[in-house]
Amino acid sequence: MKLKAIALNATLKGSTGEPSSTDRMLSLIAAAMGKEEVETETVRLADHDIRPGVTSDEGPGDAWPAIREKILAADILVLGTPIWLGQPSSVCKRALERMDAFLSETDDEGRMVSYGKVAAVAVVGNEDGAHHVSAELYQALNDVGFTIASNAVAYWVGEAMGSTDFKDLDPMPEKVTTTVGMVARNTVHLARLLGDNPYPPQK
Repeated sequence: MKLKAIALNATLKGSTGEPSSTDRMLSLIAAAMGKEEVETETVRLADHDIRPGVTSDEGPGDAWPAIREKILAADILVLGTPIWLGQPSSVCKRALERMDAFLSETDDEGRMVSYGKVAAVAVVGNEDGAHHVSAELYQALNDVGFTIASNAVAYWVGEAMGSTDFKDLDPMPEKVTTTVGMVARNTVHLARLLGDNPYPPQK
């Protein structure tokens, strides 16, 4: 089964700014999924006017409805965020707040519109906190209907108060490369399983 993935880059930087370490991590995951014959589209959320709120459409000018369509058209969602103040970025949290609408949006069989879709997480930063951030994202994504595979996070954190960014690493640490491959394989495997065996009707 041919699968599609969407990666949401929740860096605070727009595309016209300096390179993003989150983008580099997502690119590694996309390349690994490509080896599993999965096509990945990446959306840099900071480039779009995503209005605050918890509905699927917050009115004229809101960029979220188009991004929501891409999420629901994909089989896999990869949510990538930097760590700021020990937390996921504000851009990441806004995307999760907008996906809160999935809780009340169901298909003809009573399942959340996100049911059957698999999510994975990517985290980068220069301070410890990747486990805390991935735990927050796991819970939020699961709450809004996504399924999480085993070991579904790839992360890198540098030395506390250090000056090295993930985007500048050369060569790439072997542990990161190994983990990225595992995330891709496990996530794609689960997406194929759910594609062949959907969740049962909820009504």
